[in-house]
Amino acid sequence: MFEYFIIALILISAAILGLRTEPEIVDSYEGLLTLGSRVILGIFIIEALLKMLAKWPRPQNYFKDGWNIFDFTVIVFSLVPATGTFALIARLGRLLRVLRLISTIEDLRLIVAALVRSIPSVGHILMLMSIIVYIYAIIGIQLFQNDDPEHWGHIGLAILTLFEIITLEGWVEVNARAMEINSFAWIYFVSFVIVGTFVVVNLFIAVVINNLDRAKEERLRELQPPASREELLKELRATQDSLRRLETRISDLG
Repeated sequence: MFEYFIIALILISAAILGLRTEPEIVDSYEGLLTLGSRVILGIFIIEALLKMLAKWPRPQNYFKDGWNIFDFTVIVFSLVPATGTFALIARLGRLLRVLRLISTIEDLRLIVAALVRSIPSVGHILMLMSIIVYIYAIIGIQLFQNDDPEHWGHIGLAILTLFEIITLEGWVEVNARAMEINSFAWIYFVSFVIVGTFVVVNLFIAVVINNLDRAKEERLRELQPPASREELLKELRATQDSLRRLETRISDLG
């Protein structure tokens, strides 16, 4: 129940941030918005203190959890005065309050954990993608540079054009213009769309989903209750029986 209360406060804090972007509302309800923001910050501080007390007599263990460190950082930034030199930091602290939804909702934490796990594999996929784009950029310059310098004038433009094609944004127009130059240009574009968009992009998705499944499995193992005394004794007896049978077989062989 308390978790839902914190989620509601985070959403209210996000709504206050949105209302502060409207000058008319700020002029009319500045005091109310400020009061609401301070009350929410006070509740967040109390929440952090309660979590530290729950770790007593070792309150420092509160900072062993990365999400607790994130929440504490948000609180510290929010305490910075919103005027003068530190105004930007104070605004950043208010914005970070919205991100507290991630640390509060279990499924969002799992998604972030999966994304962090995916960084090494995604780096390799980006390397592969860079090689493919570079090769296709060189080929595109050789084929279309003279007739379509707007898209293929130099290596930078060619890479930018290919990036647009990966997003499937406007690639039909680029392809149509290239087809006027060479009727077989469609082979170049279709092959790049297949490799760059359908293969490599799906590799990104596969890596993230795979790591999400692993994060869920680890979380389920953490949530499993420890074995009871009876279960441990049962496993111990089974192990002893196995050892007796093994000793009997060794004796028979001797």
